[in-house]
Amino acid sequence: MFEGIVDFIAQTGYLGVFLLMVLENVFPPIPSELIMPLAGFAAAKGELSVFGVLLAGVAGSVFGALPWYYAGYFFGNARLKRLAGRFGRWMTVTPREVDAASAWFERHGWQATLFGRLVPAVRTLISTPAGMVAMPMRAFLFYSTVGSLLWTGLLTCAGYLLHGQYALVADYVDPLSKVVVLAVVGLYLYRLLTHKGEQAEA
Repeated sequence: MFEGIVDFIAQTGYLGVFLLMVLENVFPPIPSELIMPLAGFAAAKGELSVFGVLLAGVAGSVFGALPWYYAGYFFGNARLKRLAGRFGRWMTVTPREVDAASAWFERHGWQATLFGRLVPAVRTLISTPAGMVAMPMRAFLFYSTVGSLLWTGLLTCAGYLLHGQYALVADYVDPLSKVVVLAVVGLYLYRLLTHKGEQAEA
């Protein structure tokens, strides 16, 4: 996987970084913890610029958050609860958890959007409750951008500074990336198998 991502970024440049980060936010098959350091490697080797990598990474991260925001906005709390009651096993979420996410977001607001972008897994899901409570789009974009800039900047700098240890990092990151993917699949299967049905309240 390591070499595959390196080759993809080398061939597609900033567009590739953007697309990978969009996919990572829509459904995380490849984590940003792997994408952005490798983009930083490419910048350190002179293949891309650090500014371009950061811009592409942040843009992809924010753009990828929008489908989740609009899903929460258009479906709303009540409809999402009904969907969770009907398809909760496959969504691995219950109506009660939908309510809890909405209430938690209303209490924490912009802090949840900003700092949620810094937390693996939460980074993808935090956009849905933002849409559910109809957080203003300007505020959502601003705090998502700031949080994404901090996260992608940290990862890009790590890859840039470690470019001299490319082979060593590859030996560690490649098996680690496979473990992360397996962990995501395993977590979903665990939630799927242990899910307890729950009907949404009328």
